[in-house]
Amino acid sequence: MNRIVNFSRMSDSSREDWLLVNSAVIEYDNNYSYRILEMFSRLRGVHFAHPVDMYQHGLQTATRALRDGADEEKVVVALLHDVGEVLCPENHAAMTAEWLRPYISEHNYWLVKYHGLFQGYYYLHHFNRDKNARDLHSDHPMYQATIDFCENWDQKAFDPNYDTLPLSEFEPMVHRLFANKPAMHAVLGI
Repeated sequence: MNRIVNFSRMSDSSREDWLLVNSAVIEYDNNYSYRILEMFSRLRGVHFAHPVDMYQHGLQTATRALRDGADEEKVVVALLHDVGEVLCPENHAAMTAEWLRPYISEHNYWLVKYHGLFQGYYYLHHFNRDKNARDLHSDHPMYQATIDFCENWDQKAFDPNYDTLPLSEFEPMVHRLFANKPAMHAVLGI
């Protein structure tokens, strides 16, 4: 049987209780790659009127990144960049960035967080909005890399005829990325 803490109110907790909680958080975190892949699989059938669903879009984005020689972290980022669409399409980029943040570089975190704004370059003018809104970040070190991500992989990844690799090609990369990062010690910050 799993041990549980000896309190029902945090104000009655002990150090030993929080060490136990932290241990449980670490154990749960060890399965993060499986949970994020499950979340990604929920994009099946979510089309938003595109010719491919968001699941295929993620696979296609990752396939393009892989074929262009991107490093493994970037390929995983390309695969998962829209996983936040499952819960909140309007704020998907920021949600996805936060879910990935403990496991990816600050550069890739920034890229995921702002890719939605950068994608606006391709459509905002259709709504009388500034398609160059991304230029507010032109002094950021990831500005050009985010443009390149959108131009070369993301905005092109709605092609139903593209030779997209299956998820099985990317699963080992996802598991390695999340396994190679230290477990989050969210409770104690240690």
